[in-house]
Amino acid sequence: MIVSTSDPVGCFLEVASVSTENELFSAVDALLEEAAREDLPAPAERRRLREAAGLSQAQIAKALETRREAVGNWEAGRTEPRAAKRAAYARLLEGLAGRFPAPATDEPALPAPAVPEAFTGTPPEPVAAPAVPPTRTKPAAASSAAGAPPSASHRPGAKKTASAGTPAGGAGPRFENGPLAVIDAEDGQVLAYGVGGLVLDVPAKSLPSLVEWTLAEAKLGAPKLSGPGKDADPLLVLTEAALERYGLPPTLTEKERLAGRLPEAHKVIKQLTRAGWKLTKRGLGPWARIYRPATGSERACVQLCIPSWNALDTRHWGTAGQLPPAQLARVLGVYASRVMTPRGSTAVTGLELMTALHPPTRASAPDGNGKRTSEHNPGSLGKDAIDPMNWPPCEVPDGHPVLKDLPRFHVRGPAEKLFEEAYDWARPMTDAECMRRNLVGIDVNMAFAAGANGLTVGLGEATHITNPVFDAKLPGSWLADLSHVDLSRVKAGKEWAELEGSLLPSPFTPKGETPTGPAWYATPTVAYAVELGYEVRPMEAWVRPTIAQARTLGVPLTRQDIEKNRYGNGRYLDAWYQRLRDAYLATMADLGVHADTDPADFLTAMDGYQARDPELGIVVSAIKATVKGGLGKLRERPRGEGWRPGEPWRALSRPTWRPDIRAAVISRTRINLHRKIVRHAAFTGQYPIAVLSDCVVYAANGPSPLDFLPYREGKPLPGGFKLGINPGLVKHEGTQTVLWGEEVRERFNAPDLNLARYIKDGTVTDADNGE
Repeated sequence: MIVSTSDPVGCFLEVASVSTENELFSAVDALLEEAAREDLPAPAERRRLREAAGLSQAQIAKALETRREAVGNWEAGRTEPRAAKRAAYARLLEGLAGRFPAPATDEPALPAPAVPEAFTGTPPEPVAAPAVPPTRTKPAAASSAAGAPPSASHRPGAKKTASAGTPAGGAGPRFENGPLAVIDAEDGQVLAYGVGGLVLDVPAKSLPSLVEWTLAEAKLGAPKLSGPGKDADPLLVLTEAALERYGLPPTLTEKERLAGRLPEAHKVIKQLTRAGWKLTKRGLGPWARIYRPATGSERACVQLCIPSWNALDTRHWGTAGQLPPAQLARVLGVYASRVMTPRGSTAVTGLELMTALHPPTRASAPDGNGKRTSEHNPGSLGKDAIDPMNWPPCEVPDGHPVLKDLPRFHVRGPAEKLFEEAYDWARPMTDAECMRRNLVGIDVNMAFAAGANGLTVGLGEATHITNPVFDAKLPGSWLADLSHVDLSRVKAGKEWAELEGSLLPSPFTPKGETPTGPAWYATPTVAYAVELGYEVRPMEAWVRPTIAQARTLGVPLTRQDIEKNRYGNGRYLDAWYQRLRDAYLATMADLGVHADTDPADFLTAMDGYQARDPELGIVVSAIKATVKGGLGKLRERPRGEGWRPGEPWRALSRPTWRPDIRAAVISRTRINLHRKIVRHAAFTGQYPIAVLSDCVVYAANGPSPLDFLPYREGKPLPGGFKLGINPGLVKHEGTQTVLWGEEVRERFNAPDLNLARYIKDGTVTDADNGE
């Protein structure tokens, strides 16, 4: 065809006609190819044939030069093999079908529905073409966020199901696909595995376009946990295959691992920069945040989690990083719906959860012109960190700027340093205890979460007072002498009890030693000395009163102090505790362990509970780590950063750097445990042999906690140990023989070896070093 260039309009029409014709021919060719494709049996039959032949998914994947996960997806009906591998796969299945025919049935078999390569669900209604290629939903194994793990069964058009812990009203259309997705690549196709078995096609060809697609099309994210808070940003978990697809290394080099990020000169970081995206200070590492500055109330931020870069610590997440994409999406999805979308390690997430539940600011009431401004949110820690030089010297760790004038090698003693830590105490067994058969360990469920429940903590800065009258309602640190408290005669409830004080740990020190003079204690510790029936006269204190309490104490108040919210206290951790408690109980219920179960049935339910669903077992472990890690982050120490003693470190700039809150929670947790120990001793005459954090070991004549815990008509001792799954109740930690305990102590020549550390499985690899 000859077209005159002098007629530009005619030229355009002719070219357009040719283009349209070519497109039509291509579409027809695609239909012909579709009709000529090799038919495949139903997904369940594919799996039956493989298993009948004794082949593994890995063997088939190797023969077809694909990944094991791809074969698993074909057998589950999530995806279909593309043309290059479809014919070979069909040939394999046809050969296996000849050798292993399906069992005869009375009913004629219905033909398996044809499953297109790119879409296996119900066709969507026609919509206007978006700028980005449309997302298409594929059915994955049908499972709720906390229900049965993904399996070979599937339903057309499967959508995610709501899970416990989802805020009332659901996530809404903005976040209808859940809080996160695991991005994987197989056979040149990129898929996003969401919660509830949802699988989405991902059209993005680069990391910047993946971020754009996530924010524009994926409908990922989670609603805020508190009224003044912010919605959770979508989380993308990248598998090794996805990393390779988007130009990222599957693992970090040793230098990159130590730096915690890729170098700024990496090509993918340059791609992000050219596209107008920014990275936070931690750069492109295991937990990266990619964002553009917010415009108004709209945030443009996506978080990455990269398991192969050690984003999921095996101490807390177990084997989650090695799970197939659908299973990993389930594990992280349950955690996200019940706790919050992970923001980093479990420790970081635990700390971020505190802020998400108590945002530092809120919108003010409208002024005369109807304008709102940002103001302090009552009950929060505020948006400004406490000035490092305003911290009480007794509450800060060594090396803090407020201690910079101390001599270089000075070691602070109890009268200079608040030392509230968990128990690590043990004693030799008595002759009577040696005559018993077993050592039985019991462990307090979510002990530190229970310690945070109902605890009043300071919200502002501390005020120094001298010779104060002790007030258990005032959170803070007190310098007092508790050496006069005699554990041989204490109040157990309302009655005085005579006990063998030498067989009990002191409640006032982590090592269980009796204090020898004045020392700094958190409010719960001093309050317990009063509860035991002894008078306490503090010499000085750093307390955090409300404005009304400050006036009662005679503290001079200025208008600036009030405007800056310097004074205040409250039950800051209550919502945090409730969120984590509910997450823990819901997940344990999914594992078959329910609250309000009688003691014997509870012990039976706890036996091997993690094996019933290993993926949910991972979630339980992560929830526990969130509690301990979040509290630990309240007193984060310097980590490298070129820090020198006496200089401030990065964590000090956070409003949530609050070592006083951490100390109060640990103090209350240790006191709660000691109170139960005393009640048990007063009632039964039994004393612990070892205590480690939240685990207590007793000698007993039987292997079960029921052999030494007092129960009358199914009811436990009031104020003592009670078997159950709720936080603060106890479970069976482990049982060993008394002979085992004596042999271990003799082997290491350590009569005070803490047997609670090894009671679970009895394995002792080295002498106890206190770590």
